[in-house]
Amino acid sequence: MGEITIAVDGPGSSGKGTVARRVATALGYQFVDTGAMYRTVGLYCLRDGVDVRDEAGATAVARGLRFHFAFRDGALRVEADGVDVTDAIRAEAVGLAASAVAVHPGVRGALLGLQRALGAGGGVVMDGRDIGTVILPDAELKVYLDASADERARRRWLQHPEQDFATVREELVARDAQDAGRATAPLRCADDAVRIDSTGLGIDEVVARIVALAHQRRGG
Repeated sequence: MGEITIAVDGPGSSGKGTVARRVATALGYQFVDTGAMYRTVGLYCLRDGVDVRDEAGATAVARGLRFHFAFRDGALRVEADGVDVTDAIRAEAVGLAASAVAVHPGVRGALLGLQRALGAGGGVVMDGRDIGTVILPDAELKVYLDASADERARRRWLQHPEQDFATVREELVARDAQDAGRATAPLRCADDAVRIDSTGLGIDEVVARIVALAHQRRGG
């Protein structure tokens, strides 16, 4: 088998983005961060005064965006319509907006074709919340990366130590419920996914496990 497609799913702060990037680097694959797409839609809704609860408005924003992903200086940069939004989309308010727009079937449909096109042909690591179940159901390797709520909240809090830990955990659990409970493409572990609990594991250990699985799936 040649180059394969790897789908990495999991809840917020499970480490899937960092792990997926490192796996892609180790294998020489392209990395696609679908969460960044929803964050960008949320960002532009906030900037343009579009109510994130308005499916028609949010879908129009999603359909109008053109994305470009590139590694520069060892880091993944995300561009939308020629504008680098990498830093802007990491704001907490944008994350909440991303979760809100992601429940809309119209928004998900607007991004689905692009995401599948990016994953076509193999040699891709794509992470998100519905990659193995909806976006790339035929991926040769599917990984569901998880961690305890306390551990994921701790990781998020370390990124935003100015916030109250209890509040960070509460918001994380609330987003878990929203992502898992949405009618369209809910967060869940694919039946044929390899489940990895990263609680207590180092990033290098998780990456090594997935790289080993990738070599097995592609036959060496």
